[in-house]
Amino acid sequence: MKPYSNDLRRRIVEAIQENEETQSDIAGRFAVSISFVEKLWQRFRATGSYAALPRGGGRRRALADDARLIREAVKEQPDLTLAELCLRVAAASGNEPVSAMTMCNELQRLRLPRKKR
Repeated sequence: MKPYSNDLRRRIVEAIQENEETQSDIAGRFAVSISFVEKLWQRFRATGSYAALPRGGGRRRALADDARLIREAVKEQPDLTLAELCLRVAAASGNEPVSAMTMCNELQRLRLPRKKR
């Protein structure tokens, strides 16, 4: 879900500052929830800003730093099984081994073929 626009946020804060309507009336007029109006007003009073907070970045990939190791291992021995590749990369990087599915996803992301001889 995308955050509400800064224009809408500004208009809500201005409506509250005019002090002519209740927060529930303002929420109805702008078609937002009362809790959003309350939280927006509370944050505006505390920080002076009505801008949306940055969104979370998500989870970091387990093999994000091991792309070079994976490429080298596949180049050296292209017919490794996924389990063997997981163990080899874990030993080379010093990290815990990942699951075969995680390795498969990383191979697809790196566009490395899984062709057996």
